[in-house]
Formats: sequence, C-alpha cells, structure tokens
Amino acid sequence: MTNGRTYASPPCMAADVAPTYFDPLATDPGQARDVARWRRAERTRLSGLRDGLGQTGRALVSDQIGAHLGAVLAERGAGRGAGRQPVLSGYWPIKGEPDLRPILAALHRSGVTIALPVVETRAAPLVFRRWTPETKMVRGDWNIPVPPPDFDVLTPDISLAPCLGWTDDCFRLGWGGGYFDRTLAILAPRPLTIGIALAMAHLPTIYPQPHDIPLDLILTEDGVAATRTDR
Repeated sequence: MTNGRTYASPPCMAADVAPTYFDPLATDPGQARDVARWRRAERTRLSGLRDGLGQTGRALVSDQIGAHLGAVLAERGAGRGAGRQPVLSGYWPIKGEPDLRPILAALHRSGVTIALPVVETRAAPLVFRRWTPETKMVRGDWNIPVPPPDFDVLTPDISLAPCLGWTDDCFRLGWGGGYFDRTLAILAPRPLTIGIALAMAHLPTIYPQPHDIPLDLILTEDGVAATRTDR
C-alpha cells in the first residue's frame, strides 16, 4: 500500500483472459476469444522481431525515433522556450521498447514538463507523475521504475505510447493490460497521443474491439508512419 492505494501485481491481462472484460454487452464472445488468441500470438511474434534487432539495433532505432519525435514536437512549439510549455508523458522502456530517455531529458532541459505513467490501482486508469533526469526512481507495478509517490500528479498535453504493433488507422497493439485505453477514455481534454513503434511492426488490423481507442500519430524510425484522420 502507498498513500492508501494498492499497486497491481502481477500484470493485469484481463483483456486476454476475458475479452469482454471491457464490454459486458458484447454479443459475440466467440469472436472476441478468437481475437484474443490472435493478439497473444502476434505479441509473441512482434516481441521476437524486436529482440532480433539486438542491443545495437535497438539503440539505433531509439536514436532515430528520438530525432523524429523532437521534430514532431518542435512543429507544435514544444521545447522552443516561448509561451506555455506542454506536459509530455513519456514512458520507462521495458522489454526492448525504444529508449527515449535521452530526448525526454533534452526536452526537460528546454523547459518541457515531463511525466511518466504509473499504475496505482489495479484495472484503473494510469496516473502521471512528474519526472526529471535527476529523479530517484522507486519500483512500481511489474517492477518498472517510477517516480516516487510524493511527486506531483500531472495531466499530460501529449502522451507517448509504446506499441508492439500498429495499423494505418492508428490502432495500437500493446501488452494487453488495457491501462492506456482506460486512461484515454477518461482524460478530458484528451492529450495528443503518439504511438512509438518499429516500422516492421505494421499490421493490417488489430481487429479493434469496443475498448480499443486509436492514437493520433504513429512514429517509427522512418518518421510519421500514420496519422488519424477522424479527429
């Protein structure tokens, strides 16, 4: 327990165990089970592609994505030092995800407020705690380093979401916990959401379910790979 809140452990895989978890009114549980099985297989395959890059390949991809992210944010005035700087939610990389901590540190130095997502309550939306490169991290859900509980809780203007897979209509395949979708469903106003992905992780579809919420942009080592057109 921390600040009266219970941390979730082990990872919540409710979307895979019971695909109707997010939609109790779903009328085709058989189809939902098929989608869940397909997604589990795709997660394994896509994670293997990421592992196949090796440490050097992942570092190169991270640098390339970081450079493209800096350009995308500069187009929106972030880091230019003029006017109100946005709150940007990043992430702490796990399981071979692109490591954007260097660009987050650079953005912090330019005046952008950085936050990291934290699971404080099982099967609930994320919260976002302020982060700086000097922050002494503590172990959170899934043993992922997070800012301490007494750090400021912020509402992001821009949020980065690591993707295992992605589609041209900006749907994201993640690890299956559902936390990012829950969070987007309640944030108002909704932040600009940028999926961080590998170009080779493109999928024709993720077979969207009622709980899936599309992102605004998908960013890969090749640049902006997809943009949501129905915003």
